[in-house]
Amino acid sequence: MTGRVVRWGVVGPGRIAENVVRDFEFVEHAAVTAVASRSGARAQSFADRHAIPRAYGSYRELIEADDVDVLYIATPHPQHHAIGLAALQAGKAILVEKAFTATLAGAEQLIAEARRRQIFAMEAMWTRFQPVIAQTRNLIAEGAIGTVRSVQADLGVVREFDPSDRSFAHELGGGALLDLGVYVVSFAQMILGEPESVAVQGSLEPSGVDAEASLLLGFTGGTSATLLCSLHSPMPGQARIFGSSGWIDVLPRFHHPRSIVLHRNGAEPEHLTREPTGAGYAHELAEVTESILDGRTESTVMPLSDTLTVQRVLDQALDALGVHFTEDSAALEQPAAG
Repeated sequence: MTGRVVRWGVVGPGRIAENVVRDFEFVEHAAVTAVASRSGARAQSFADRHAIPRAYGSYRELIEADDVDVLYIATPHPQHHAIGLAALQAGKAILVEKAFTATLAGAEQLIAEARRRQIFAMEAMWTRFQPVIAQTRNLIAEGAIGTVRSVQADLGVVREFDPSDRSFAHELGGGALLDLGVYVVSFAQMILGEPESVAVQGSLEPSGVDAEASLLLGFTGGTSATLLCSLHSPMPGQARIFGSSGWIDVLPRFHHPRSIVLHRNGAEPEHLTREPTGAGYAHELAEVTESILDGRTESTVMPLSDTLTVQRVLDQALDALGVHFTEDSAALEQPAAG
């Protein structure tokens, strides 16, 4: 590893970015040098809290800055496409919060641009980088539970409907699937690959976004995944991977777990714990930083092909429920809300 420092810019200083930026202290060869919001005051406040040198009152200013190598994009889902595209066109690498985009077409275009320009791009699916998830994947590869036959996962919260809340706003890509369903679908895809069929049952909010969804994914050879997500049910947030000779419980909450329980057929359960570094975001930040320093354009842990598969499943499920989003093509030009 060289002595070079990868310079990061934060686009969208919201709740998630607040948590993510704190983990940079655990990442070598990385520094947050700038932050941008459509509100200059909000950007400056974020910069002051986290000792970030520069704050910009527009996304475009940050995208055009000469002293930033990679952008962490944490705006609402429909804004990811336009911001990410502009960043790639400016030669900047991108780490994009999940869901990667609001539409499958948007994801396809963004990924095509990254590949055409040979610039690093990755979806910020931190689950895949948790140490105990890496251990889980190794156990499966070693045959600890035999041949995987099915996956179960659930993720639910309880929120009162509020049309002004981003979680329920159609124009901001609200709803259960893009916020919570992306985790359960990505988990199943990580284990089983690309599904051949997607069946869904769910309900809608008064604003037209999905309130909850139950998915049944079918895979080659008869394997399956049963997945639940909801904005109105306090689900445990657990996942299970069933094999021909055992199963693995990924203990709550599975999208950033610390412990798993390995059940080998006929043996006592094995409790395995691996603590994450910091709050758990440091691992994906390190992946991006090291990839850029090494000249890689994709992550092998969270490849763009996996992101496309997950986005395709979400798109099919949303379409079946009658929910259709559009990308926010004016995301770079809009004034701050409120």
